[in-house]
Amino acid sequence: MYTTLITAEQLRALEAGGAPFMLFDCSFELMKPEAGAEHYRMAHIPGAVYANLDTDLSARHGAPGPHGVVVAQDDGLPASGGRHPLPSRERFAAWLSSIGFANDMQAVVYDRNGANYCGRLWWMLKWMGHEAVAVLDGGLQAWQAAGGAVTRAEEPSHFQSNFVPGEPLLALVDTQAVLARLEQPGQTVIDARAAARYRGEVEPLDPIAGHIPGALNRPFAENLGPDGKFKPAAQLRAEFESLLAGRDPATVVHQCGSGVSALPNLLAMEIAGLGPTALYAGSWSEWSNTPGLPTRQGANP
Repeated sequence: MYTTLITAEQLRALEAGGAPFMLFDCSFELMKPEAGAEHYRMAHIPGAVYANLDTDLSARHGAPGPHGVVVAQDDGLPASGGRHPLPSRERFAAWLSSIGFANDMQAVVYDRNGANYCGRLWWMLKWMGHEAVAVLDGGLQAWQAAGGAVTRAEEPSHFQSNFVPGEPLLALVDTQAVLARLEQPGQTVIDARAAARYRGEVEPLDPIAGHIPGALNRPFAENLGPDGKFKPAAQLRAEFESLLAGRDPATVVHQCGSGVSALPNLLAMEIAGLGPTALYAGSWSEWSNTPGLPTRQGANP
């Protein structure tokens, strides 16, 4: 079972081994949402299913609700707010079943975007109680560099399965939970956005610039080395321990703009042996759209 990372060589061995597994391509571009599917059509690892951030890994967009939450009639209530609200566990289980993913399968997820988007599916499967899910280290680029094949062929449909959710393996927290523990020793918020956005110098998407009071800043790209792969576990551990400066890793709650790019940080802490940690999926897009919540500007506290 692979539960954090899998290398290109390990994936090739997994393919040859005959055990049930499913491969997911999660490539995406926030500013050009249709580009991910187009990149998948142009080149993907043979057998990979495309998982779209907007339509498969988020609640479907419909009429705006309270605090920027978007609800569609066929979704029920999303499991989080923000720009990319999590679908309900029931709807996500239905999607997994519709593509033929079963509880006895190993999942391997990848993208071509520095693990920014496949981390979402990695976390969501853990949230559904599925332990056997791993991120392809280095993504599609590492697969091709290792001599792995890609294809433009349309993949055949899979038979319907019956994926049964289990108890969540990783914690999801909401705005009220973060607010209740704000700047208290029992909670350490880590913000994965770029430093200038964290400091409030720029804000391209949300109505207020800045960050959640007390939050530490760790831009998600800092988890990767020059080769596009996650840094060694010992290096990640040292970097996060330096950031935490004596704070208990078990108190960490990860956030970003919309709950997506926070996940490379969460995964990196798992790789470093500092997990499990929690996710605030609504993130800054929900926090900054909720009237009356405090905000800060400037550097790390």
